[in-house]
Amino acid sequence: MTRLNPPSRQSAGEPIDWSAAFSAYGQRATASEIRELLKLLDQPGIISFAGGIPDPGLFPVEILAKAHARIFADPTRAAAALQYSVSEGYPPLREQLAQGWRDQGVELSIDNIMITNGSQQALDLIGRLFLDAGDRLLSARPTYLGALQAFNGQAPSHGDLAELAAGRADAKLAYVMPDFANPTGESIGLNERHALLADADAAGVVVVEDAAYVSLSYDGEAPASLLALESASKGSIEAGRVIHCGTFSKTVVPGLRVGWVIAPEPVIRKLVLLKQAADLHTSTLAQMALSEVIDAIGQAHIVRLRETYSARRDAMLAALERHMPAGVNWTRPKGGMFVWLDLPHGVDGAELLARAIETERVAFVPGAAFFADGAKPNTLRLSFSLNPPAAIDEGVGRLGRLIRSTR
Repeated sequence: MTRLNPPSRQSAGEPIDWSAAFSAYGQRATASEIRELLKLLDQPGIISFAGGIPDPGLFPVEILAKAHARIFADPTRAAAALQYSVSEGYPPLREQLAQGWRDQGVELSIDNIMITNGSQQALDLIGRLFLDAGDRLLSARPTYLGALQAFNGQAPSHGDLAELAAGRADAKLAYVMPDFANPTGESIGLNERHALLADADAAGVVVVEDAAYVSLSYDGEAPASLLALESASKGSIEAGRVIHCGTFSKTVVPGLRVGWVIAPEPVIRKLVLLKQAADLHTSTLAQMALSEVIDAIGQAHIVRLRETYSARRDAMLAALERHMPAGVNWTRPKGGMFVWLDLPHGVDGAELLARAIETERVAFVPGAAFFADGAKPNTLRLSFSLNPPAAIDEGVGRLGRLIRSTR
């Protein structure tokens, strides 16, 4: 295989040229715009609409503390929590997840579930398992930046999800976020979900369903998941082609880094081997604590999240109506954490960000980062999850003033 930059010969004693020493995979790795922008959260006076960050005021801190205390008060459980464990994940937690799906009519066992370090690790492992250099990867445009980063390590070629409906059959993998997608906040309707599954079947494409935001629904429940729809039509997830990823980061806490992947058993067995090579297993202590916490917080916690974030969603949409000049358009999400803005042609999101931070003390994510080819620079993503309504109105007002002056 040809290296991107073959290492040059160096004389003894010369400093090593690290860029030449990196693998092709390492050379493709680039910084995340979102991760860099998160550093702004600590700057005084910045109103940040950048990261999709849960409000720490909604974390069940006391319940988590009590769960950890109970584990450490029991010598047997404490020893298990602090020891190496199985790569598949803590069995009681996997059983809780499996039972939740059975309650929805989807028959599966814990052998269909692997616990991961957040759903981000699930995406990384799925990319490693299915994609070779040049394989066709389909996704929405725009799509989740973290998915692009996870899959780009395998050097796929990128295509639009619409290629499925067009009958293109050379794709290997389709990445889909059906509910309140990052970055647009938009969802896929029930009829579209059925059509997507039918098109994937016809094309022989594996479908990766990212359900990170499905619980954050503000205007009625989301439609049935792709996994549930396919299981109902085929009688078993073992007969299907959907790989479903989920996370506790948006509904409990992100810091414990616990997510999961659900798939037919042959896929899980292979993913387990890749996880063993990556990190052996997800923190057993985190999994044991979460197993207790999700029983303790119940549906009341989800209701609280929905009420809080829904009010902030409403505040952002109202602020956009008040403060944005003509020519700016935006999505109106029914859940999740994000609103997507289309700016007038000629307004560059990255240039606007630099000015916004310097002059208005407002941060957001430029939209080009959510396209594999950096297309549509006149777009941006705003997150409403972290700020209260008054701060949202103030921040959007500052941003609207800047866009008006830019034009």
